[in-house]
Amino acid sequence: MIRVLVADDEPLIRAGIRMILTSADDIDVVAEAANGREAVELVRAHAVDVALLDIQMPVLDGLSALAELRRVAPSVRPLILTTFGERENVLRALSQGGAGFLLKDSAPAELIQAVRAAAAGDAYLSPAATRHVVDQLASGQAAARGEEARRRLESLSTRELEVLALLGEGLSNADAGERIHVSEATVKTYVSRILTKLRCENRVQAALLARDAGLGPG
Repeated sequence: MIRVLVADDEPLIRAGIRMILTSADDIDVVAEAANGREAVELVRAHAVDVALLDIQMPVLDGLSALAELRRVAPSVRPLILTTFGERENVLRALSQGGAGFLLKDSAPAELIQAVRAAAAGDAYLSPAATRHVVDQLASGQAAARGEEARRRLESLSTRELEVLALLGEGLSNADAGERIHVSEATVKTYVSRILTKLRCENRVQAALLARDAGLGPG
């Protein structure tokens, strides 16, 4: 079972998320928190695999709670929940080791998929959202970041660079596999190697590097 903590200051939101997640046979909501500080304390008290954290919470907001969780419970996979998508919040969440970024109006199936992906060690951001975030974040100071990105990419093989370019387009593992005619599992292996070599926490950070270095579409 995937053990989940849900942190949101609105009881109805928490109840809705609990109902969605517990409809899956492999997910159990073991704790609920009304603020970020309570979330951190409950993670310490329960064996939590994935923490769903709302950004806007009293006492301690979701991004601050994420940073605290990465310090005191590094094995927990934090997913950020929000009703908006300011690029600064997305970047901060991902750079601090968040396992994904999910809008509250996402479909129930997407919420379940995100929790499963996070529990499996993958970062979750839908391909469409990835493209949007990458485009927004890559628009500023591109020249200043480009040289550093190209230097970091020197450690990658030709095939890894090809896969990285597809990440920059926001493709899923399955879609990337179809593009280069390999299996989804093979792409996942390449992605794992890429993240290790580039010292990236997740595929969105790697996608940003790809765009900074000029890989993929402009």
